[in-house]
Amino acid sequence: MSISSTMKDRTVEYARRNLLSGFLFGLGLVAFIDEMVFHQLLHWHHFYDLSTSDAGLVSDGIFHAFSWLATVGSLFMVADLRRRGAWWIKRWIGGLLAGGGLFNLYDGLVQHKVMGLHQIRYGVDLLAYDLTWNIGAVVLLAAGLIIIFQTNKTIRQKGTS
Repeated sequence: MSISSTMKDRTVEYARRNLLSGFLFGLGLVAFIDEMVFHQLLHWHHFYDLSTSDAGLVSDGIFHAFSWLATVGSLFMVADLRRRGAWWIKRWIGGLLAGGGLFNLYDGLVQHKVMGLHQIRYGVDLLAYDLTWNIGAVVLLAAGLIIIFQTNKTIRQKGTS
C-alpha cells in the first residue's frame, strides 16, 4: 500500500473530525470577525443590547472568549489530524464555510429578529443590512454544504471499493 493511499484512507477514517474541526473554526472565525468589526471597531452593537453599556461590554467579552475557544480548539484538532496524516483540507473548508454561514444565519435570524438581543446597527433602515447579512450567511452555508456533500460522495466511494 502506498503512502498516498494510506493517507486517503486516514482522511476518510477521520472525515467527521475534519468536518467538526472546520465547522468550529468557521464558527469561531466568523464570530471573531463579527465581534471585532461590528462590536469593537464600528461600535454598531454589543452582543447583548437590552441592558446597560457595561452589560453589553461584559457580553462582548464572553462572546469573544467563546469565539477564541472554538477557534483554538479547532486548531488543536487540525494539529492532531495532521499528525495522524488525516487532514482533509477540502472537507475542512466545507465545514469552515458551513460553520461560518450557520453562525451568521443563526445570529441574523434568531438573535437579531426572534430574541432581539441586538440589531446589526441602530438608527438606520435595517432592511438592507438584514438582507446583506442573511443572504451572505446563506451563500456561505450553501457553499459549505456543497463541499460537504461532494466529500460525502468520496467517503461512499471509498467505502464500497
